[in-house]
Amino acid sequence: MKFTKFGKALLMSALSVAVIFGVSSCIQSYTVGYLYVTGTLTAGTAGQGIISGFKIDHNTGKLRPINTLPVSSGGSYPIRAVLVQGSRFLYVLNRGTNAEGGETCTPADPCQSNITEFAVGGNGVLTVQETFYTQGLNPFRMVADAPGNFLYVLDHDSPSAAACSLALGAGVTTCADVTAFQINSTTGRLQLVVNAQVTAANGAALPYFPVPANPIDFSLSQGYILTVSGTPATGDSVFPYTYNQGNGQLTINQNSAQALGIGEATAIVNAGNYVYVLDDEGTLVPGTGASSQILPFSVGSNGSLQAQTGGVVADDTSLNNPIYMILESKTKFAYVINQGNNTQGTNAQSGISGYVLDPTTHALSFIAGEPFGSGAGPQCLVEDPSNQFVYSADFNDSSVTGRVVDPNSGVLNQMRVASTFSLGGPATWCLVDGRTS
Repeated sequence: MKFTKFGKALLMSALSVAVIFGVSSCIQSYTVGYLYVTGTLTAGTAGQGIISGFKIDHNTGKLRPINTLPVSSGGSYPIRAVLVQGSRFLYVLNRGTNAEGGETCTPADPCQSNITEFAVGGNGVLTVQETFYTQGLNPFRMVADAPGNFLYVLDHDSPSAAACSLALGAGVTTCADVTAFQINSTTGRLQLVVNAQVTAANGAALPYFPVPANPIDFSLSQGYILTVSGTPATGDSVFPYTYNQGNGQLTINQNSAQALGIGEATAIVNAGNYVYVLDDEGTLVPGTGASSQILPFSVGSNGSLQAQTGGVVADDTSLNNPIYMILESKTKFAYVINQGNNTQGTNAQSGISGYVLDPTTHALSFIAGEPFGSGAGPQCLVEDPSNQFVYSADFNDSSVTGRVVDPNSGVLNQMRVASTFSLGGPATWCLVDGRTS
């Protein structure tokens, strides 16, 4: 077929329009990113914390406040939050205060805690729904399974000494516990999952799952709930439950916990197909001068942890108190947020250490140019849904700090726009929501 000059012009014009509409279509279907930050500033009802929210500009990383936010978190001292069911529901764990309004939570003087459910609107707006309560005392950690069908909360103290010995063996008189909930996919309402393996002394089903005393953190990793517990005097260990993705039930595989050989664990993090335990005692990393370290594991049979090639990895010597870790989207790089010594103002020991992951051995080695800056006293670290930026939320200077991820080197660069965004008060946790517009 032959085209006239006019026909060729029309064809080129049509192609140009098609290209323009194609680009527009891609932009219209781009995943919109929202960043939520919980904080301790009072909002609304006396003593309650807040949830701040921002829309993420996917071109620059700049944060713009979401209309109607911040809102009350539904309780005091919000310490964790999770999104489930395609980001339709958000749950905030409010650690609460004790009877005198203090922050010291004990079995004798427990904090008044709750879980508050929010519905997430299409523009990132949060609407409060219902409030739920755990079965144990002093909850302080919360995770959801990947499909968003079950929610698990780590209670620092079990309400029954008898239940501890029934589940964990004769002579165990104190323990912690995990409260499990099934999430209603329509309403987001939480329904308690009772313990099918252990019954209370009166024959009733136990409404929680006991774990060893002095819990530090827990993680849902490779089909297991793994709880890190311990003290500097006794050393830290990991206790596994098998997680049933069909009914949310947790089953004990072995009554004994696995010793880690450390005494200052701060967190256990599921990242990719591996588990990382963060530790704040660098004396176990000979010759590095580091004051903290990372222990990488794979998960074996019955939830046992298998040390990975290279073993313990030193944290950056200029940082301390690692509290959380993420893998970037392509799993080429890992980043650890270090809280530092939690003092007011600029803190040279706060920051982000960065690592290259060996694709074969999964061993960690430092990224050239790390560590990378954060605000003072960071509480969390997240990657945005477009996989271009990372953000930390900072307690000491009430801010969010953003950085740009170099996809080739893993370096976290300064943003071209302002990289620090103010919050209404000290941050306690953060999370991101990505949805198609």
